[in-house]
Amino acid sequence: MNITRLSTRQNDFDTKLTKLLAFEETADEKLETTVALILSDVKNRGDEAVLEYTRKFDRLPLSNASAMELPQAELKAAFDGLPSDQRGALEQAAQRVTAYHRKQIQSSWRYTEADGTMLGQQITAIDCVGLYVPGGKAAYPSSVLMNALPAKVAGVVQLVMVVPTPDGVKNQLVLAAAYLSGVDRVFTIGGAQAVAALAYGTATIPKVDKIVGPGNAYVAAAKRRVFGVVGIDMIAGPSEILVICDGLTNPDWVAMDLFSQAEHDELAQAILLSPDAAFIEAVTASAEKLLGQMPRKDIIKTALENRGALIHVTDLDEACRIGNRIAPEHLELSVADPHALLPKLKHAGAIFMGRYTSESLGDYCAGPNHVLPTSGTARFSSPLGVYDFQKRSSLIQVSAEGAHTLGKIASTLAFGEGLQAHAQSALFREN
Repeated sequence: MNITRLSTRQNDFDTKLTKLLAFEETADEKLETTVALILSDVKNRGDEAVLEYTRKFDRLPLSNASAMELPQAELKAAFDGLPSDQRGALEQAAQRVTAYHRKQIQSSWRYTEADGTMLGQQITAIDCVGLYVPGGKAAYPSSVLMNALPAKVAGVVQLVMVVPTPDGVKNQLVLAAAYLSGVDRVFTIGGAQAVAALAYGTATIPKVDKIVGPGNAYVAAAKRRVFGVVGIDMIAGPSEILVICDGLTNPDWVAMDLFSQAEHDELAQAILLSPDAAFIEAVTASAEKLLGQMPRKDIIKTALENRGALIHVTDLDEACRIGNRIAPEHLELSVADPHALLPKLKHAGAIFMGRYTSESLGDYCAGPNHVLPTSGTARFSSPLGVYDFQKRSSLIQVSAEGAHTLGKIASTLAFGEGLQAHAQSALFREN
């Protein structure tokens, strides 16, 4: 396996790292045109268009619009029918995710100034949220938990899930997760047509205020286009992991951690930073040894050879500086004292601290959200959380005395901007 090797001692290291990190989705004009047409069609024809696209793309001949929705009884049956180990794991993961996100709840606040003027902030939940979940043979119950549970903790009134069921294949784990997470309504539709239905509403599918959840290129393009009509969580790029290791972790562990993200798809990125050159060689040997055991070995190999890297750094401080430049989705600190490095790291979606903290635990059951910023957007973005399902309204109640004081300030600034009505509105209350 030919994984890129870099060293910060190389004169052209910066150039090579920049090239390695570069990822821009190539605009597919045909895809964009198709998505635009689907959105417009669903907006204009509603359920009829959704049914037509579902028959065409998912080969699912739904008889009428009401057949798109699954009854709660079917979700409960899916949950009750799970093997006990799967049901138990799902319940434990849900409990941990819920407990973590309860810590994120924000409260309204206010204060009163000396003249009686009250200022504050009111926190309210979004009314209705749409959750997109990949379906069919792809099983992502963890995505249901990570998107639905924070919304419920935030107090979202109605959670509407769309999940494609190509050829009528329903994933029981996904349906069970929806039941466990308290999803209110589930529709067996997917693709750009599902995003359109959530954004614009149809006679059967309610219009939502925000759409969250992962999807394919058509779903991502549709989410971009409906942003503004509704809110969206983010446009996610390929999965990423960056491991900073002091050279004392079992190299098999590190190799498998790199695999864990590389197996997502050929565009995933897995990078190791270490000051120990011999350890980098050991990880390389482990990767060669373990690759053959992986069912998705071809995907892993392609991802590692195309976008992976093993980088020799001078020391852990330098590794942290490079880590901030990369701003990875997942950052593992596989070192003796991860807390010592933490103050030096500013940009990462999630930070996994210590040799025993594999990134995969965060994907499923540790508690923090696995919906994370990718492609360097951790420089300005955060993981999905309760705060993404809450809104803030400013509160302003000015007293008579406050109106006199603030009126002078506001009118002076308004006159300076040439906005006479603004100024007079403020001054009228001085009298």
